[in-house]
Amino acid sequence: MADSLNERSQNILEAIVEDYISSAEPVGSRAISRKHNFNLSPASVRNVMADLEEMGLLCSPHTSAGRIPTGKGFQYYIDTLLEVRDLNRNEKQNLRNSYRFQNMRMEDIMQEVGRVLSGLSQYTGLVMAPKFISTIFRQIEFVRLSQGRLLVIYVSETGLVQNKVIEADPTITTHDLEKISNYLNSELNGLTIHEVRAKLNQELQNDRVLYDKLKKQALSLSCAALQDEIEDQLYVSGASLMLGQPEFSTPEQMKRLIQTFESKKILIDLLDQGQSAQGVQIFIGSESSHVDLEGCSLITSNFSNQKGAIGSLGVIGPVRMNYSQVVPIVDFTAQLVSRVLDREIEEK
Repeated sequence: MADSLNERSQNILEAIVEDYISSAEPVGSRAISRKHNFNLSPASVRNVMADLEEMGLLCSPHTSAGRIPTGKGFQYYIDTLLEVRDLNRNEKQNLRNSYRFQNMRMEDIMQEVGRVLSGLSQYTGLVMAPKFISTIFRQIEFVRLSQGRLLVIYVSETGLVQNKVIEADPTITTHDLEKISNYLNSELNGLTIHEVRAKLNQELQNDRVLYDKLKKQALSLSCAALQDEIEDQLYVSGASLMLGQPEFSTPEQMKRLIQTFESKKILIDLLDQGQSAQGVQIFIGSESSHVDLEGCSLITSNFSNQKGAIGSLGVIGPVRMNYSQVVPIVDFTAQLVSRVLDREIEEK
């Protein structure tokens, strides 16, 4: 099968994939014979293409005699044939200059990363902030909304902000809320959310809490604020660029893609999968269980700080995207963001 492709078959498959990436058109045997120095006749190329089609690596659209790579063909190309070069010094500096992180809030940094990734690749940029459970506690504030309802504002050590509305005792005063915030900020600063939850539960079992009304209120409010997992924050930039690709030109394809971007669930699932691996990961929609991503590829990498908070970023585009160009951009951007996160912590 595909594992046993000889050098000739590999060369022709590579040529077809790369020609299809640049043209978005089916590739014929005569074009391969003319363009590439394989010293093979169109008939010989055609025979190899037929073998590759039988293996499921190529297919023939009904409108053309040429061939296009299947998802399986792209997967073989990525796993076996793709050569990704490192960015040179000038390219790295140009990429650094593309980002404007100075004096930006963390949410703005996440959006900026997605915007630049989209602009450089001309596809859609994705950034998923570090998961709430992995972030380090820095500050919590309570804002009265109405009788019995509070807005809880949680700030992580890197500056990410999460908001949540909770029910509370309507008799709690604004002054009480200030004292509660001050107490929690002094007690919980520097702990992970996992450690915060454990500490809160332990403190609530402490007999002394029963005789300290303010402390009991503080623990109860913070438990209510942190008991549920807060929704992942996913920033999507340049979604409209995908709709300009020929693969997604029909109303049905556009609708499916827009729904995928709006719901975000599938994208978050894939970014989650990538967090368990090191380095750049490439997901091909047709080779995954996500039917809605048919015709798409997602290139992702993780970023993290020294205290373990992990987020993900990447680019989603048509399956024929230029992997050799996009992969090093995604990889180096993840390294840049990791350094920014560590610098943000050091400056706090």
